[in-house]
Amino acid sequence: MTPAVTRAYYEDLAVGDAASSAESFEVLRDEIVAFAQRWDPQPFHLDEAAARDSIFGGLTASAAHVFAIQCRLAVSVEPRVALLAGLGNDGLELLLPTRPGDRLRLTRRILEKRESKTKPDRGIVQIEHELINQRGEIVCRAVGRVMIARRPG
Repeated sequence: MTPAVTRAYYEDLAVGDAASSAESFEVLRDEIVAFAQRWDPQPFHLDEAAARDSIFGGLTASAAHVFAIQCRLAVSVEPRVALLAGLGNDGLELLLPTRPGDRLRLTRRILEKRESKTKPDRGIVQIEHELINQRGEIVCRAVGRVMIARRPG
């Protein structure tokens, strides 16, 4: 049996609200390499010897891979927002390399919100996501805007 998921509508969210992912994500070496082979074939994502000689000093996940992990963890944050659509990111900061063996969790903060000017059934919310590793270090920060449903009725 799947546990009930709490949905947060536009009205349920307040600027300053923060919540964390219910799960963490372990970054695996083979996944870093497989992702990079398909989407970002840079030597420091593919080959440990080349990565050791890079500015990273070891194998790292690509930015696209880190963003994909962020997206995956975002859906495990309770309460889940009544998401209608993503509207884009205002910034993605890669603060530290993401390495094999890192265990990441996500924190979500509500930065701003406003009602839609043309559609009364939705609002626009600016959200900050931070990916935090097992040492408590922020490895990635992203700020984006999403369209969220208003409570029906």
